[in-house]
Amino acid sequence: MSRHHPPSPPTRSDHVPRKRFGQHFLRDAAVIGRIVQAIAPQPGQRLVEIGPGEGALTLPLLRATGALTVIELDRDLIPRIAAGTAALGKVEIIHADVLTVDFTALAAGAPLRVVGNLPYNISSPILFHCIDHLDAIEDMHFMLQKEVVERMAAAPGSKAYGRLSVMLQLACRVEPLIEVPPAAFRPPPKVDSAVVRLRPRPRAERPLDVQATLERLVRAAFGQRRKTLANALEGIAGTGQIEAAGIDPRTRAEQVAVGAYVALARVIERDTDPG
Repeated sequence: MSRHHPPSPPTRSDHVPRKRFGQHFLRDAAVIGRIVQAIAPQPGQRLVEIGPGEGALTLPLLRATGALTVIELDRDLIPRIAAGTAALGKVEIIHADVLTVDFTALAAGAPLRVVGNLPYNISSPILFHCIDHLDAIEDMHFMLQKEVVERMAAAPGSKAYGRLSVMLQLACRVEPLIEVPPAAFRPPPKVDSAVVRLRPRPRAERPLDVQATLERLVRAAFGQRRKTLANALEGIAGTGQIEAAGIDPRTRAEQVAVGAYVALARVIERDTDPG
């Protein structure tokens, strides 16, 4: 991971969005204003922006806080960011794939507020990466594909409810905020977008004691969502264990509440504990 502060902007006026980076640059001033208002940045806060792009959010956030860290993978955008922000405040530019960035080390004990218009092609891996560093994060505000936000906030029984719903809701309070049409971007994506706020739950509310078992359990359950839970979890949890957690083994994964998955993970761990 390298940090760059190049001195001069590129000569061309418009950066050509790159498909391989999933780039869609936000350009609607009204939408930008609403997002910044939702984030409500304050001086002295540790803000980190993932994928600043052309600076649509970077500039108003920097004006509000006076300092900002940005993570950008596209080398060609880095000089633009450095030049465009030079007069507004202190910007640390991290040239890296966000999935390689250690947010815990970056926070250095001061919780981060993480924001970003996430590349839709890798949004789920980024969300899970942030969960891995949740103790270093105060809150998150992300622009995502609207369908992904619906999955994040989905309740049991809905088609949108899945692994992402369970794992994120166990880690954070999920609050969809703003719907954003394709026309707000350059180039317009082929899908609607939405902004979501994630507030990490206190450690006492997160099932950290059974995290590994829970991840394996939920992945298996939703990996074969057409099957009954008893069949989908064959080799992981027996019918008796599923019943002991208060779940009907004949139900399917999308019908099981978040808390019930935690209960089942605890039953599995209890039964496998040699002590």
